[in-house]
Formats: sequence, structure tokens, C-alpha cells
Amino acid sequence: GLFVWRLKGAGPRHSPCHFVHLCRAASGRLITFQYFNFLKRMYVTQYHKDLSQRAKPKSDPVVSPFHDLQQLDQEKKVIHKISPVSPVNQPWPETPGRNELREVKSPAGSEASATAARAEPREDRQWKEMKLRLDELPGILARLSKIKLTALVVGTASAGFAMAPVPFDLPCFLLASLGTGLASCAANSINQFFEVPFDSNMNRTKNRPLVRGQISPLLAVCFAASCGVPGVALLTLGVNPLTGALGAFNIFLYTCCYTPMKRMSIANTWVGAVVGAIPPVMGWTAATGSLDAGALLLGGILYSWQFPHFNALSWGLREDYSRGGYCMMSVTHPGLCRRVALRHCLALIGLSALAPVLDVTTWTFPIVSLPINLYISYLGFRFYRDADRSSSRKLFFCSLWHLPMLLLVMFTCKKSVLDKEDKDDLLGKGESHGRAMEIRMP
Repeated sequence: GLFVWRLKGAGPRHSPCHFVHLCRAASGRLITFQYFNFLKRMYVTQYHKDLSQRAKPKSDPVVSPFHDLQQLDQEKKVIHKISPVSPVNQPWPETPGRNELREVKSPAGSEASATAARAEPREDRQWKEMKLRLDELPGILARLSKIKLTALVVGTASAGFAMAPVPFDLPCFLLASLGTGLASCAANSINQFFEVPFDSNMNRTKNRPLVRGQISPLLAVCFAASCGVPGVALLTLGVNPLTGALGAFNIFLYTCCYTPMKRMSIANTWVGAVVGAIPPVMGWTAATGSLDAGALLLGGILYSWQFPHFNALSWGLREDYSRGGYCMMSVTHPGLCRRVALRHCLALIGLSALAPVLDVTTWTFPIVSLPINLYISYLGFRFYRDADRSSSRKLFFCSLWHLPMLLLVMFTCKKSVLDKEDKDDLLGKGESHGRAMEIRMP
């Protein structure tokens, strides 16, 4: 209409120029229509630039007692802002569609799933009651009774039985070994029952069954009673009363004396050495029925061996023992710990030389056992001089093979029963001949 009005108002002589001008203005009007859409988009963007989508509050994750306090102050809400879209490349709709809302909600959902995935291991670290499975019970009871230490106790008792100067009796040997093993299982179980709050503070003992709750204290006490009572009864009735009394005394000494003394005085190491020295004596008394010099000699060897063995072990566990509240030489008296270890390494040489004097072995035993005794004495001297983890570890691992090697050499050099019987016969004949001479004399 504007074009026609301008055309009527102008004269015929000006019409060509006005026509060209109007064509140019019309082309400009077309650009104005495009800018109309642009201005509309700019209006929406300008007045709705704070448009945002607020995510739902995140559910409080299960916080474990080991969670850091800093993570408790994290924000519970996450805000995702909708970034403005370039007006030239793609248009902005007047109202957000469903696709945009889905895109906004998807990051919030992914973060919620990630939070749930992170919360799963936190739940696993919470304290909870552990269910006892029957297939795991043998392994749990084996760790409760310290099966490796029990095997060492039975081995030393067997060595004492084998070294006795009497004929070998297989049924008596089996009964003595079984009774000694049951008594050791009972003592170790009661020891772990008393030390649960202290074992939980040590890295070496924090995975024991009672500490982890794999077995109840009542079941542990019942297991100890079911091992201790039959073990002592078997030693008393099946072997002899002396061996049964030694077994009962060893259980009492280990549970009622050694265990509480570990938190009171360093004298617990000497009491523990007596506990470890009794099993070979039990083996000797099971075979002979009496306490002889040979039984005391075997007990003395086990008594002295335990000091380099345990002192070297405790030297590398000083932090653990201190954290657990145990009073050990390596923690409170480190110099004494090294001196005692060296002293008893040298004592093993003297005890080995005393064996033929007491008529337990031949004179070849001190000579054959001298190299291994000198070697452990050398490592004891290095531990006394250097007092580091390397020297203590070498002494400890040497003690592990030194004792079975020494007992094996001692058994091979044992005096035979026939030689002792011949010697006794000669002594008997000499005494009878002397009595006959006394009778003949006026």
C-alpha cells in the first residue's frame, strides 16, 4: 500500500527513480524480518538468562567411622545451569522442551549413581557381625590354637621322647604327642581370649579370629576346654601321672603367669622360656617315667634357644609391642635384649658340650654341633653390635633351622640302649664281685 501511495504522489517524470529507491527499501525490509526473529531470541535470552534447573538434594551417604571429617562438609545440592545458545547457529525456543530437560537431569542422575557406587565400599567397612560358616571353622580353630607353634611344641616333645635311653614304644609315643598337642592348643586359645583388646592394636595380631569377630569368645573358651581337659587326662591316664602334671602346670604357667606378665614386667620372657622348655621334658618323662639329667639338659637347650629366637623377633616388632602395651626387653631395655641374646647363643655351646658328660650323647656331638652353634653365636654377636633390622632378621631365621638341626644331630649321636645295658651289667657284676670279696675276707 505504501508503494502505491508513493507512486500516486509522484509525477510520471519521477517514477523511474522512485521505483529503484522503493526496490532497495523493500530489500531492506526483508532483512528487517530476519532481525525480528533475532530480537525475539535476544529478548528471551536476556530476560531468562538465570533460568536454571535445581537437582534434587542428594541422599546422605552412609558415613563410615573411617571417613575423613572434611568430606562431611561437602555440598548436598548440585546446580546445573543452562548455557545460552548462540543465536546465529541455532534458534532458541520460547519454552524449554522435553529433550533439554532430559539432558539437564542426566548429569544429576549419573552423579547420584556414582555416589551410590562410592557408598557401597563404605558400608563394607562398617562394623558388622560376621557369620560363621562350617567350612571355615577348621581354619579358624587352627589359627586360634596357633597351629604352627603347636607343631613346634609337639616336635620338641617328640625329640625328648626319642632321646630317652629306653626302647621306643609307639603307642606311648602317639598318646604323648596327642596329649601334648591338645594341651598346647588349649593354652594358645586361652591366651588369645585374654589378649583380644591388646591384639587389636598390633598389626601382627589384628587379624586373629577373636579380634575380627570370626568366632565368639564363648566358642573359643569351649574349644580350649575341649582340648585342655582331654589332653591332660590323656597324658595322666594314658602315659603317666608325672607327664600329665607337667602338661597341666605348663597350661597354668602360660595362661595365668606369662600372659598377664607381658604387660607388667620384662620377666615375662624368662617365664615364657620356661614354658617352651617343658615340652621336651614331658617327652622324656613320657618315655622313662622319671626326671633325669637328660631331661633337664634338653629343657636347658630349649630354654637357651628361645632367647635369641624371640629377642631377634621382638626387635623388629618394637613398634607393635609398644602400641599393644606389652612390656618387652626390646622396647624398654634394648641393650639388655641384645646382651641376653648373645649370652644364650654362647650357652648353647656349653650345653652341647655337657651332653656327653651326662651320658646322653657320645663325644662326637659337641664336635659335630660346634659349627652351627658357632654360626648362631656369630649372628648373635652381630645383632649385639649392630642392633638393626637386618641383623635381627638374620638371627631369627637362623634360629628357625638351628633348633631342628641341633636336635637331629643330637639324636644321631645318642648313646644306644645296648651300650647302656652293657654298662649297667658291668657295673652290676663289679658290685657283686666286690660283695663276694668282702664276704670271703675274714
